Amino acid sequence: MPVSAFEENITRMGHYVAHVKHRFPWVDMVLFSELAAYGPNPLRAETMPGQAEERLCAIAARHGVWLIPGSLFEQRDGCIFNTSPVINPQGEVIARFSKLFPFLPYEKGISAGNQFVVFDVPEAGRIGISICYDMWFPETTRTLAAMGAEVILHPTMTDTIDREVELAIARASAVTNQLYFFDINGVGDGGSGRSIVVDPAGYVLHQAGSGAEIIPVEVDFDKVRRERERGLRGLGQPLKSFRDRRCEFPVYQRDSGADGFLHTLGPLVKPDDHEQSGLSGPGGPIPQSVAPATLSPGELDPQ
Repeated sequence: MPVSAFEENITRMGHYVAHVKHRFPWVDMVLFSELAAYGPNPLRAETMPGQAEERLCAIAARHGVWLIPGSLFEQRDGCIFNTSPVINPQGEVIARFSKLFPFLPYEKGISAGNQFVVFDVPEAGRIGISICYDMWFPETTRTLAAMGAEVILHPTMTDTIDREVELAIARASAVTNQLYFFDINGVGDGGSGRSIVVDPAGYVLHQAGSGAEIIPVEVDFDKVRRERERGLRGLGQPLKSFRDRRCEFPVYQRDSGADGFLHTLGPLVKPDDHEQSGLSGPGGPIPQSVAPATLSPGELDPQ
């Protein structure tokens, strides 16, 4: 859907839902792109529940659909979060998910959520939510899969040159976790389009262009369960292999010291215009006479 950063888009979202239900009456759930309601404008942040969420609930109830309206900026505890409400066909908010990884350093002032969200659709299956930059961290999708998610709904808003990379991540996320992955981008002020839907075997069910599109896709939950039980395309069973692993991952234990190299990297800030290109450590450029691979974390000046 075309998203405006200068006016509200909720009225247009209601028209889209009405059109979808008229043209595709079998549709049970509608997903919009990240920040679809008001665009990328944190000045429009609201508390939840609030006026915007109430209007979205009314749309869901009017048309009898599950509605994931992308996300909205939420005011909470003196902070601003990027939050996606999950609205059932009765117009009730049953869950809210706040983006775990704001796109720092470019999304300054947006706080990170710390809770994963899955929800059950009766007589269908379990669905998980992630937002935009979250998928760049494979642990997020793996956690949702371990919680039983069979579908990931992933609203995004991007117009940057790395969209091609994101499409690859969407396919990898689907196949390594054996689930459907809906990566839905906006257009206009809401992104450059090119949404993608991938099934649990890694097949691309639809790859959108750069214009506004309605993408009606039927989810086969039995296919997810077959793939997970019998193997991806009858071959690998990555979720079972992960479950039965003989190794642990000390990098995820903050006090293990296994992430020492990460602490040699500079601060999470935008590169300065005057910075020199090439390799550098926290104390400045690494001398060309020293191969970076030979340095241990303790050999770099932490100052």
